Amino acid sequence: MERSTQAGSISSGRTSLGIEFGSTRIKAVLIDSQTYETLASGDYGWENRLEDGLWTYSLDDIWTGLQSAYAALAADVEERYGQPLATTGAIGFSAMMHGYLAFDKDGELLVPFRTWRNTNTHEAHEKLSELFQYNIPERWSIAHLYQCMLDGEEHVPSVAYFTTLAGYVHWKLTGRKVLGVGDASGMFPIDPKTHDWNKRFIAQFDELEESKAQPWKLTDLLPQVLVAGQDAGTLTEAGAKLLDPSGVLQAGIAVAPPEGDAGTGMIATNSVRVGTGNVSAGTSIFATVVLDHSLAKFHPEIDLVSTPAGEAAGMSHANNFTSDLNAWVSVFSDFADALGVKVGGGELYSALFNAAIGPQADPDAGGLLNYCFYSGEFLAGLEEGRPVFARGPESRMNLANFMRAQLFGAFCPVTIGMNIMTRQEDVKVTSMVGHGGIFKTPRVAQKILAGAFNAPITVMSTAAEGGAWGMAVLADYLGHADMPLEDYLESCVFKDAQSTTEQPDPKDVEGFQAFFEQFEKSLPIERAAIESISLER
Repeated sequence: MERSTQAGSISSGRTSLGIEFGSTRIKAVLIDSQTYETLASGDYGWENRLEDGLWTYSLDDIWTGLQSAYAALAADVEERYGQPLATTGAIGFSAMMHGYLAFDKDGELLVPFRTWRNTNTHEAHEKLSELFQYNIPERWSIAHLYQCMLDGEEHVPSVAYFTTLAGYVHWKLTGRKVLGVGDASGMFPIDPKTHDWNKRFIAQFDELEESKAQPWKLTDLLPQVLVAGQDAGTLTEAGAKLLDPSGVLQAGIAVAPPEGDAGTGMIATNSVRVGTGNVSAGTSIFATVVLDHSLAKFHPEIDLVSTPAGEAAGMSHANNFTSDLNAWVSVFSDFADALGVKVGGGELYSALFNAAIGPQADPDAGGLLNYCFYSGEFLAGLEEGRPVFARGPESRMNLANFMRAQLFGAFCPVTIGMNIMTRQEDVKVTSMVGHGGIFKTPRVAQKILAGAFNAPITVMSTAAEGGAWGMAVLADYLGHADMPLEDYLESCVFKDAQSTTEQPDPKDVEGFQAFFEQFEKSLPIERAAIESISLER
Protein backbone atom coordinates (compact mmCIF):
# COMPACT_ATOMS: atom_id res chain seq x y z
CA MET A 1 0.00 0.00 0.00
CA GLU A 2 1.33 3.45 -0.91
CA ARG A 3 2.22 5.79 1.92
CA SER A 4 -0.27 8.41 0.74
CA THR A 5 -3.06 5.83 0.92
CA GLN A 6 -1.92 4.79 4.38
CA ALA A 7 -1.85 8.42 5.48
CA GLY A 8 -5.41 8.79 4.20
CA SER A 9 -6.52 5.78 6.22
CA ILE A 10 -5.06 7.35 9.35
CA SER A 11 -6.55 10.80 8.82
CA SER A 12 -10.01 9.35 8.08
CA GLY A 13 -9.94 6.87 10.97
CA ARG A 14 -10.00 3.76 8.76
CA THR A 15 -7.73 2.09 11.28
CA SER A 16 -7.82 -0.06 14.38
CA LEU A 17 -5.55 0.14 17.41
CA GLY A 18 -4.57 -2.78 19.60
CA ILE A 19 -2.52 -2.52 22.80
CA GLU A 20 -1.38 -5.60 24.70
CA PHE A 21 0.29 -5.85 28.09
CA GLY A 22 2.77 -8.70 27.88
CA SER A 23 4.95 -9.86 30.75
CA THR A 24 8.02 -7.93 29.59
CA ARG A 25 6.68 -5.57 26.94
CA ILE A 26 3.62 -3.43 26.33
CA LYS A 27 3.03 -3.14 22.60
CA ALA A 28 0.75 -0.87 20.59
CA VAL A 29 -0.08 -1.62 16.94
CA LEU A 30 -2.11 0.47 14.50
CA ILE A 31 -3.49 -1.45 11.51
CA ASP A 32 -5.32 -0.50 8.33
CA SER A 33 -8.92 -1.67 8.58
CA GLN A 34 -9.03 -2.79 4.94
CA THR A 35 -5.67 -4.51 4.44
CA TYR A 36 -4.93 -5.36 8.10
CA GLU A 37 -1.33 -4.27 7.51
CA THR A 38 0.56 -2.71 10.39
CA LEU A 39 0.82 1.04 9.83
CA ALA A 40 2.73 2.00 12.97
CA SER A 41 3.77 0.56 16.31
CA GLY A 42 5.27 1.45 19.65
CA ASP A 43 6.33 -0.43 22.73
CA TYR A 44 7.58 -0.13 26.27
CA GLY A 45 9.64 -2.60 28.27
CA TRP A 46 8.66 -3.46 31.81
CA GLU A 47 9.31 -6.18 34.36
CA ASN A 48 7.36 -7.65 37.22
CA ARG A 49 8.88 -7.44 40.70
CA LEU A 50 8.94 -9.91 43.55
CA GLU A 51 7.55 -8.13 46.63
CA ASP A 52 6.83 -9.98 49.86
CA GLY A 53 7.15 -13.23 47.95
CA LEU A 54 4.57 -12.28 45.30
CA TRP A 55 5.05 -11.20 41.69
CA THR A 56 3.51 -7.79 40.97
CA TYR A 57 3.42 -4.63 38.88
CA SER A 58 2.38 -1.33 40.46
CA LEU A 59 -0.51 0.75 39.11
CA ASP A 60 2.05 3.42 38.24
CA ASP A 61 3.89 0.81 36.17
CA ILE A 62 0.67 0.06 34.29
CA TRP A 63 -0.15 3.65 33.38
CA THR A 64 3.41 4.75 32.70
CA GLY A 65 3.81 1.74 30.42
CA LEU A 66 0.52 2.29 28.61
CA GLN A 67 1.16 5.98 28.01
CA SER A 68 4.73 5.34 26.90
CA ALA A 69 3.75 2.60 24.43
CA TYR A 70 0.99 4.78 23.01
CA ALA A 71 3.29 7.82 22.80
CA ALA A 72 5.84 5.73 20.90
CA LEU A 73 3.09 4.65 18.48
CA ALA A 74 1.88 8.24 18.01
CA ALA A 75 5.46 9.39 17.37
CA ASP A 76 5.84 6.62 14.78
CA VAL A 77 2.68 7.83 13.03
CA GLU A 78 3.96 11.42 13.05
CA GLU A 79 7.35 10.41 11.68
CA ARG A 80 6.02 8.12 8.96
CA TYR A 81 2.98 10.01 7.80
CA GLY A 82 3.54 13.59 8.93
CA GLN A 83 0.32 13.87 10.90
CA PRO A 84 -0.83 13.48 14.50
CA LEU A 85 -2.90 10.48 15.56
CA ALA A 86 -6.15 12.17 16.52
CA THR A 87 -8.53 9.25 16.13
CA THR A 88 -8.86 5.64 15.07
CA GLY A 89 -11.79 3.50 14.00
CA ALA A 90 -11.67 1.30 17.08
CA ILE A 91 -9.42 0.41 20.00
CA GLY A 92 -8.90 -2.76 21.98
CA PHE A 93 -6.86 -3.65 25.06
CA SER A 94 -5.54 -7.07 25.95
CA ALA A 95 -3.15 -8.41 28.55
CA MET A 96 -1.67 -11.46 30.17
CA MET A 97 -4.57 -13.38 31.64
CA HIS A 98 -5.52 -14.34 35.18
CA GLY A 99 -4.11 -12.71 38.29
CA TYR A 100 -5.89 -10.65 40.92
CA LEU A 101 -6.80 -6.97 40.91
CA ALA A 102 -9.29 -6.33 43.74
CA PHE A 103 -10.96 -3.01 44.46
CA ASP A 104 -13.21 -1.61 47.17
CA LYS A 105 -16.49 0.25 46.66
CA ASP A 106 -14.59 3.49 46.01
CA GLY A 107 -12.48 1.91 43.28
CA GLU A 108 -9.32 1.80 45.39
CA LEU A 109 -6.91 -1.12 44.95
CA LEU A 110 -6.98 -3.23 48.11
CA VAL A 111 -3.73 -5.20 47.71
CA PRO A 112 -0.92 -5.01 45.14
CA PHE A 113 -1.72 -6.63 41.78
CA ARG A 114 -0.98 -10.36 41.96
CA THR A 115 0.01 -11.67 38.55
CA TRP A 116 -0.48 -15.05 36.92
CA ARG A 117 3.08 -16.02 37.93
CA ASN A 118 2.13 -16.48 41.57
CA THR A 119 1.67 -20.06 42.68
CA ASN A 120 0.77 -19.46 46.32
CA THR A 121 -2.80 -20.52 45.53
CA HIS A 122 -2.29 -24.27 45.49
CA GLU A 123 -4.77 -24.99 48.30
CA ALA A 124 -7.46 -22.94 46.55
CA HIS A 125 -6.73 -24.72 43.26
CA GLU A 126 -7.15 -28.13 44.86
CA LYS A 127 -10.31 -27.34 46.79
CA LEU A 128 -12.12 -25.53 43.98
CA SER A 129 -11.12 -28.11 41.38
CA GLU A 130 -12.48 -30.85 43.61
CA LEU A 131 -15.66 -28.89 44.36
CA PHE A 132 -16.46 -28.17 40.71
CA GLN A 133 -14.81 -31.28 39.22
CA TYR A 134 -13.39 -28.76 36.79
CA ASN A 135 -9.79 -27.60 36.68
CA ILE A 136 -9.24 -24.27 38.44
CA PRO A 137 -5.54 -23.51 37.86
CA GLU A 138 -3.46 -21.76 40.47
CA ARG A 139 -3.14 -18.60 38.38
CA TRP A 140 -6.91 -18.10 37.83
CA SER A 141 -8.46 -15.04 39.45
CA ILE A 142 -10.98 -17.07 41.44
CA ALA A 143 -8.14 -19.16 42.90
CA HIS A 144 -6.46 -15.96 44.07
CA LEU A 145 -9.67 -14.67 45.65
CA TYR A 146 -10.43 -17.96 47.39
CA GLN A 147 -6.85 -18.31 48.66
CA CYS A 148 -7.20 -14.84 50.20
CA MET A 149 -10.38 -16.09 51.89
CA LEU A 150 -8.68 -19.27 53.13
CA ASP A 151 -5.77 -17.22 54.48
CA GLY A 152 -8.13 -14.83 56.24
CA GLU A 153 -6.69 -11.76 54.53
CA GLU A 154 -8.18 -8.60 56.01
CA HIS A 155 -9.12 -7.00 52.69
CA VAL A 156 -11.51 -9.73 51.55
CA PRO A 157 -14.76 -8.37 53.10
CA SER A 158 -14.06 -5.02 51.42
CA VAL A 159 -13.81 -6.43 47.89
CA ALA A 160 -16.46 -4.85 45.67
CA TYR A 161 -14.97 -5.74 42.28
CA PHE A 162 -12.14 -7.84 40.93
CA THR A 163 -10.88 -8.24 37.42
CA THR A 164 -7.89 -8.91 35.16
CA LEU A 165 -5.29 -6.44 33.95
CA ALA A 166 -7.08 -5.93 30.61
CA GLY A 167 -10.39 -5.51 32.39
CA TYR A 168 -8.87 -2.91 34.73
CA VAL A 169 -7.43 -0.81 31.90
CA HIS A 170 -10.69 -1.01 29.94
CA TRP A 171 -12.69 0.04 33.02
CA LYS A 172 -10.57 3.12 33.60
CA LEU A 173 -10.67 4.21 29.95
CA THR A 174 -14.36 3.56 29.26
CA GLY A 175 -16.08 3.41 32.64
CA ARG A 176 -17.41 -0.09 31.78
CA LYS A 177 -16.80 -3.10 34.05
CA VAL A 178 -16.81 -5.69 31.28
CA LEU A 179 -14.55 -8.48 30.06
CA GLY A 180 -14.22 -10.44 26.85
CA VAL A 181 -15.32 -14.04 27.25
CA GLY A 182 -11.84 -15.39 26.50
CA ASP A 183 -10.22 -13.36 29.27
CA ALA A 184 -13.20 -14.05 31.53
CA SER A 185 -12.65 -17.79 31.13
CA GLY A 186 -9.35 -17.33 32.99
CA MET A 187 -11.13 -15.72 35.93
CA PHE A 188 -13.94 -18.21 36.54
CA PRO A 189 -15.48 -21.06 34.49
CA ILE A 190 -17.68 -20.09 31.53
CA ASP A 191 -20.82 -21.96 30.46
CA PRO A 192 -20.15 -22.80 26.77
CA LYS A 193 -23.90 -22.70 26.03
CA THR A 194 -24.62 -19.26 27.45
CA HIS A 195 -21.14 -17.72 26.99
CA ASP A 196 -21.52 -16.35 30.51
CA TRP A 197 -20.34 -17.29 34.00
CA ASN A 198 -21.22 -20.85 35.03
CA LYS A 199 -24.19 -20.27 37.35
CA ARG A 200 -24.03 -23.73 38.93
CA PHE A 201 -20.42 -23.21 39.97
CA ILE A 202 -21.22 -19.73 41.29
CA ALA A 203 -23.96 -21.21 43.47
CA GLN A 204 -21.53 -23.84 44.76
CA PHE A 205 -18.93 -21.19 45.53
CA ASP A 206 -21.44 -19.07 47.43
CA GLU A 207 -22.30 -22.08 49.60
CA LEU A 208 -18.74 -22.49 50.84
CA GLU A 209 -18.32 -21.66 54.54
CA GLU A 210 -15.70 -19.03 53.72
CA SER A 211 -18.12 -17.41 51.24
CA LYS A 212 -21.04 -17.36 53.67
CA ALA A 213 -18.87 -15.30 56.02
CA GLN A 214 -18.54 -12.50 53.44
CA PRO A 215 -20.91 -9.52 52.99
CA TRP A 216 -21.01 -10.13 49.22
CA LYS A 217 -22.07 -12.74 46.68
CA LEU A 218 -19.66 -13.72 43.90
CA THR A 219 -21.82 -12.30 41.13
CA ASP A 220 -21.58 -8.88 42.83
CA LEU A 221 -17.83 -8.87 42.25
CA LEU A 222 -17.47 -10.14 38.67
CA PRO A 223 -17.38 -8.07 35.46
CA GLN A 224 -20.02 -8.46 32.75
CA VAL A 225 -19.02 -11.03 30.12
CA LEU A 226 -19.11 -10.05 26.43
CA VAL A 227 -18.32 -11.97 23.26
CA ALA A 228 -16.28 -10.52 20.41
CA GLY A 229 -18.13 -7.83 18.46
CA GLN A 230 -20.43 -6.76 21.29
CA ASP A 231 -20.66 -3.17 22.48
CA ALA A 232 -18.09 -2.61 25.24
CA GLY A 233 -18.30 1.18 25.46
CA THR A 234 -16.31 4.10 24.09
CA LEU A 235 -13.22 6.01 25.09
CA THR A 236 -14.33 8.69 27.57
CA GLU A 237 -12.89 12.19 27.79
CA ALA A 238 -11.02 11.19 30.94
CA GLY A 239 -9.95 7.93 29.29
CA ALA A 240 -8.56 9.73 26.24
CA LYS A 241 -6.48 12.01 28.45
CA LEU A 242 -5.30 9.05 30.51
CA LEU A 243 -4.18 7.18 27.40
CA ASP A 244 -2.76 10.26 25.65
CA PRO A 245 -1.85 13.01 28.13
CA SER A 246 -0.85 15.26 25.19
CA GLY A 247 -4.56 15.73 24.49
CA VAL A 248 -4.36 14.93 20.78
CA LEU A 249 -6.39 11.72 20.86
CA GLN A 250 -10.12 12.33 20.71
CA ALA A 251 -12.77 10.72 22.91
CA GLY A 252 -15.72 8.72 21.61
CA ILE A 253 -13.78 5.93 19.88
CA ALA A 254 -15.45 2.50 20.08
CA VAL A 255 -13.56 0.08 22.34
CA ALA A 256 -13.74 -3.69 21.92
CA PRO A 257 -14.33 -6.12 24.79
CA PRO A 258 -10.97 -6.48 26.57
CA GLU A 259 -9.31 -9.82 25.94
CA GLY A 260 -6.54 -12.02 27.27
CA ASP A 261 -3.38 -13.01 25.50
CA ALA A 262 -4.76 -16.48 24.77
CA GLY A 263 -7.64 -14.95 22.80
CA THR A 264 -5.45 -12.54 20.86
CA GLY A 265 -3.14 -15.44 20.09
CA MET A 266 -6.07 -17.35 18.59
CA ILE A 267 -6.94 -14.32 16.47
CA ALA A 268 -3.37 -13.74 15.30
CA THR A 269 -3.16 -17.34 14.12
CA ASN A 270 -6.68 -17.72 12.71
CA SER A 271 -7.37 -20.44 15.27
CA VAL A 272 -10.93 -19.90 16.48
CA ARG A 273 -12.65 -22.61 14.41
CA VAL A 274 -13.25 -26.04 15.97
CA GLY A 275 -10.22 -28.31 15.51
CA THR A 276 -7.72 -25.52 15.02
CA GLY A 277 -4.95 -24.82 17.50
CA ASN A 278 -2.14 -22.43 18.19
CA VAL A 279 1.00 -22.12 20.25
CA SER A 280 1.66 -18.70 21.73
CA ALA A 281 5.24 -18.39 22.91
CA GLY A 282 6.64 -15.57 25.01
CA THR A 283 7.59 -15.23 28.68
CA SER A 284 5.06 -17.99 29.21
CA ILE A 285 3.82 -20.45 26.60
CA PHE A 286 0.46 -22.01 25.96
CA ALA A 287 -0.89 -24.42 23.39
CA THR A 288 -4.62 -24.09 22.76
CA VAL A 289 -6.97 -26.27 20.72
CA VAL A 290 -10.64 -25.42 20.00
CA LEU A 291 -12.40 -28.60 21.17
CA ASP A 292 -14.55 -30.79 18.96
CA HIS A 293 -15.98 -32.56 22.02
CA SER A 294 -16.08 -32.21 25.79
CA LEU A 295 -13.22 -33.88 27.65
CA ALA A 296 -14.21 -37.19 29.20
CA LYS A 297 -12.24 -36.67 32.40
CA PHE A 298 -11.13 -33.89 34.70
CA HIS A 299 -7.44 -33.15 34.04
CA PRO A 300 -5.65 -30.66 36.29
CA GLU A 301 -3.06 -30.16 33.54
CA ILE A 302 -5.67 -28.79 31.09
CA ASP A 303 -7.27 -25.37 31.34
CA LEU A 304 -10.73 -25.13 29.83
CA VAL A 305 -10.96 -21.65 28.33
CA SER A 306 -12.96 -19.89 25.61
CA THR A 307 -12.26 -18.35 22.26
CA PRO A 308 -13.20 -14.65 21.94
CA ALA A 309 -16.44 -15.91 20.36
CA GLY A 310 -17.18 -18.19 23.32
CA GLU A 311 -16.27 -21.63 21.91
CA ALA A 312 -14.70 -24.08 24.39
CA ALA A 313 -10.96 -24.66 24.05
CA GLY A 314 -8.42 -26.78 25.88
CA MET A 315 -5.15 -25.16 26.91
CA SER A 316 -1.84 -26.47 28.15
CA HIS A 317 -0.19 -23.50 29.86
CA ALA A 318 3.36 -23.30 31.15
CA ASN A 319 4.45 -20.31 33.24
CA ASN A 320 8.02 -20.35 31.96
CA PHE A 321 9.46 -20.07 28.48
CA THR A 322 11.82 -17.36 27.19
CA SER A 323 13.16 -15.72 30.38
CA ASP A 324 15.97 -18.25 30.83
CA LEU A 325 16.64 -18.43 27.10
CA ASN A 326 16.97 -14.65 26.88
CA ALA A 327 19.35 -14.65 29.86
CA TRP A 328 21.66 -17.11 28.10
CA VAL A 329 21.56 -15.13 24.87
CA SER A 330 22.56 -12.08 26.90
CA VAL A 331 25.64 -13.99 28.12
CA PHE A 332 26.64 -14.67 24.51
CA SER A 333 26.08 -10.99 23.72
CA ASP A 334 28.41 -10.04 26.58
CA PHE A 335 30.98 -12.49 25.23
CA ALA A 336 30.83 -10.88 21.79
CA ASP A 337 31.24 -7.45 23.39
CA ALA A 338 34.27 -8.69 25.33
CA LEU A 339 35.85 -9.69 22.01
CA GLY A 340 35.05 -6.29 20.56
CA VAL A 341 32.52 -7.76 18.14
CA LYS A 342 29.26 -5.89 17.71
CA VAL A 343 26.39 -8.27 16.98
CA GLY A 344 22.78 -7.15 16.63
CA GLY A 345 20.12 -8.90 18.63
CA GLY A 346 18.42 -10.43 15.61
CA GLU A 347 21.70 -11.68 14.18
CA LEU A 348 22.71 -13.20 17.51
CA TYR A 349 19.43 -15.02 18.03
CA SER A 350 19.52 -16.29 14.44
CA ALA A 351 23.05 -17.68 14.80
CA LEU A 352 22.34 -19.38 18.12
CA PHE A 353 18.97 -20.78 17.09
CA ASN A 354 20.25 -22.17 13.80
CA ALA A 355 23.03 -23.96 15.64
CA ALA A 356 20.29 -25.99 17.41
CA ILE A 357 19.25 -27.60 14.12
CA GLY A 358 22.70 -27.63 12.52
CA PRO A 359 24.95 -30.61 11.74
CA GLN A 360 26.69 -30.48 15.15
CA ALA A 361 23.41 -30.98 17.03
CA ASP A 362 22.53 -34.45 18.29
CA PRO A 363 18.83 -35.37 18.03
CA ASP A 364 18.53 -35.66 21.84
CA ALA A 365 20.70 -32.59 22.54
CA GLY A 366 23.68 -34.78 23.40
CA GLY A 367 22.53 -35.62 26.91
CA LEU A 368 22.34 -31.99 28.04
CA LEU A 369 19.41 -30.82 30.16
CA ASN A 370 17.95 -27.38 30.82
CA TYR A 371 15.17 -26.34 33.17
CA CYS A 372 13.89 -22.84 32.37
CA PHE A 373 11.91 -22.43 35.59
CA TYR A 374 12.15 -18.82 36.74
CA SER A 375 8.91 -19.23 38.65
CA GLY A 376 6.74 -22.09 39.83
CA GLU A 377 5.38 -24.53 37.25
CA PHE A 378 2.18 -26.43 37.97
CA LEU A 379 2.65 -28.82 35.04
CA ALA A 380 5.93 -29.96 36.58
CA GLY A 381 4.62 -29.96 40.16
CA LEU A 382 6.81 -27.03 41.26
CA GLU A 383 5.60 -24.26 43.56
CA GLU A 384 8.75 -22.22 42.91
CA GLY A 385 11.35 -22.20 40.18
CA ARG A 386 15.14 -22.05 39.75
CA PRO A 387 16.75 -22.04 36.29
CA VAL A 388 19.11 -25.02 36.06
CA PHE A 389 21.44 -26.30 33.33
CA ALA A 390 22.81 -29.82 33.90
CA ARG A 391 24.82 -32.47 32.10
CA GLY A 392 26.58 -35.73 32.73
CA PRO A 393 30.34 -36.20 32.26
CA GLU A 394 29.76 -38.18 29.05
CA SER A 395 27.32 -35.67 27.56
CA ARG A 396 28.36 -34.06 24.29
CA MET A 397 28.78 -30.40 25.22
CA ASN A 398 28.90 -28.04 22.28
CA LEU A 399 27.07 -24.90 21.21
CA ALA A 400 24.61 -26.78 18.99
CA ASN A 401 23.54 -29.18 21.74
CA PHE A 402 23.47 -26.40 24.32
CA MET A 403 21.01 -24.37 22.24
CA ARG A 404 19.00 -27.47 21.36
CA ALA A 405 18.69 -28.26 25.07
CA GLN A 406 17.54 -24.69 25.67
CA LEU A 407 14.75 -24.99 23.11
CA PHE A 408 13.81 -28.56 24.03
CA GLY A 409 13.71 -27.67 27.72
CA ALA A 410 11.51 -24.64 27.04
CA PHE A 411 8.97 -26.73 25.09
CA CYS A 412 8.87 -29.65 27.56
CA PRO A 413 6.37 -28.31 30.14
CA VAL A 414 3.70 -27.34 27.59
CA THR A 415 4.07 -30.75 25.95
CA ILE A 416 2.77 -32.44 29.11
CA GLY A 417 -0.72 -31.00 28.64
CA MET A 418 -0.75 -31.43 24.87
CA ASN A 419 0.01 -35.13 25.24
CA ILE A 420 -2.99 -35.51 27.53
CA MET A 421 -5.35 -33.84 25.05
CA THR A 422 -4.17 -35.65 21.93
CA ARG A 423 -3.26 -39.06 23.38
CA GLN A 424 -5.65 -39.55 26.30
CA GLU A 425 -8.67 -37.48 25.21
CA ASP A 426 -8.31 -38.03 21.45
CA VAL A 427 -8.72 -34.33 20.69
CA LYS A 428 -8.46 -33.84 16.92
CA VAL A 429 -6.21 -31.06 15.68
CA THR A 430 -6.65 -30.04 12.04
CA SER A 431 -3.99 -27.34 12.18
CA MET A 432 -1.52 -25.97 14.72
CA VAL A 433 -0.09 -22.50 14.20
CA GLY A 434 2.82 -20.97 16.08
CA HIS A 435 3.21 -17.30 16.86
CA GLY A 436 5.37 -15.04 18.97
CA GLY A 437 8.84 -13.59 18.73
CA ILE A 438 10.58 -16.97 18.94
CA PHE A 439 9.24 -17.78 15.46
CA LYS A 440 10.94 -14.76 13.89
CA THR A 441 14.00 -16.87 13.14
CA PRO A 442 12.86 -18.97 10.16
CA ARG A 443 12.30 -22.70 10.67
CA VAL A 444 14.14 -23.25 13.95
CA ALA A 445 11.47 -23.07 16.69
CA GLN A 446 8.94 -24.33 14.15
CA LYS A 447 11.02 -27.45 13.45
CA ILE A 448 11.74 -28.07 17.14
CA LEU A 449 8.05 -27.72 18.04
CA ALA A 450 6.99 -30.05 15.21
CA GLY A 451 9.27 -32.65 16.76
CA ALA A 452 7.98 -32.00 20.27
CA PHE A 453 4.29 -32.28 19.31
CA ASN A 454 4.86 -34.80 16.50
CA ALA A 455 2.54 -32.65 14.38
CA PRO A 456 2.85 -30.20 11.48
CA ILE A 457 3.47 -26.65 12.69
CA THR A 458 2.45 -23.69 10.54
CA VAL A 459 3.85 -20.20 10.89
CA MET A 460 1.95 -17.43 9.16
CA SER A 461 3.27 -14.15 7.79
CA THR A 462 1.64 -12.48 10.81
CA ALA A 463 3.46 -14.72 13.33
CA ALA A 464 5.73 -12.00 14.69
CA GLU A 465 2.86 -9.50 14.99
CA GLY A 466 1.68 -11.08 18.20
CA GLY A 467 -1.18 -10.22 20.49
CA ALA A 468 -1.33 -6.46 19.95
CA TRP A 469 -2.01 -7.03 16.26
CA GLY A 470 -4.59 -9.68 17.18
CA MET A 471 -6.29 -7.22 19.52
CA ALA A 472 -6.37 -4.59 16.76
CA VAL A 473 -8.13 -7.15 14.55
CA LEU A 474 -10.65 -7.88 17.32
CA ALA A 475 -11.30 -4.15 17.63
CA ASP A 476 -11.92 -3.93 13.88
CA TYR A 477 -14.38 -6.84 14.18
CA LEU A 478 -16.76 -4.44 15.94
CA GLY A 479 -17.67 -3.26 12.44
CA HIS A 480 -18.09 -6.80 11.05
CA ALA A 481 -20.00 -8.55 13.84
CA ASP A 482 -22.82 -9.43 11.44
CA MET A 483 -20.72 -12.45 10.38
CA PRO A 484 -19.24 -15.20 12.58
CA LEU A 485 -15.77 -14.40 13.87
CA GLU A 486 -14.18 -17.40 12.14
CA ASP A 487 -15.68 -16.40 8.79
CA TYR A 488 -14.53 -12.80 9.22
CA LEU A 489 -10.97 -13.97 9.87
CA GLU A 490 -10.86 -16.30 6.88
CA SER A 491 -12.64 -14.11 4.34
CA CYS A 492 -11.21 -10.73 5.37
CA VAL A 493 -8.12 -10.83 7.53
CA PHE A 494 -6.27 -13.93 6.33
CA LYS A 495 -7.55 -14.32 2.77
CA ASP A 496 -4.13 -13.44 1.30
CA ALA A 497 -1.92 -14.50 4.21
CA GLN A 498 1.23 -16.45 3.41
CA SER A 499 2.40 -19.31 5.59
CA THR A 500 4.99 -22.07 5.86
CA THR A 501 4.44 -25.50 7.39
CA GLU A 502 7.13 -27.68 8.95
CA GLN A 503 6.41 -31.40 9.04
CA PRO A 504 7.79 -33.39 12.00
CA ASP A 505 11.19 -34.97 11.27
CA PRO A 506 11.31 -38.52 12.72
CA LYS A 507 14.79 -37.82 14.12
CA ASP A 508 13.49 -34.74 15.92
CA VAL A 509 10.48 -36.67 17.25
CA GLU A 510 12.68 -39.49 18.58
CA GLY A 511 15.30 -37.07 19.94
CA PHE A 512 12.74 -34.90 21.73
CA GLN A 513 11.04 -37.94 23.25
CA ALA A 514 14.39 -39.13 24.66
CA PHE A 515 15.07 -35.64 26.02
CA PHE A 516 11.55 -35.38 27.44
CA GLU A 517 11.86 -38.69 29.30
CA GLN A 518 15.17 -37.59 30.82
CA PHE A 519 13.65 -34.18 31.63
CA GLU A 520 10.86 -35.78 33.66
CA LYS A 521 13.16 -38.36 35.26
CA SER A 522 15.62 -35.69 36.41
CA LEU A 523 13.09 -33.25 37.92
CA PRO A 524 14.50 -33.99 41.41
CA ILE A 525 17.47 -31.82 40.30
CA GLU A 526 15.10 -28.88 40.06
CA ARG A 527 13.52 -29.62 43.43
CA ALA A 528 16.96 -29.79 45.05
CA ALA A 529 17.81 -26.42 43.52
CA ILE A 530 14.63 -24.92 44.98
CA GLU A 531 15.57 -26.21 48.43
CA SER A 532 19.20 -25.06 48.31
CA ILE A 533 19.18 -21.82 46.28
CA SER A 534 17.50 -18.76 47.77
CA LEU A 535 14.61 -17.28 45.79
CA GLU A 536 15.84 -13.74 46.35
CA ARG A 537 19.43 -12.52 46.25
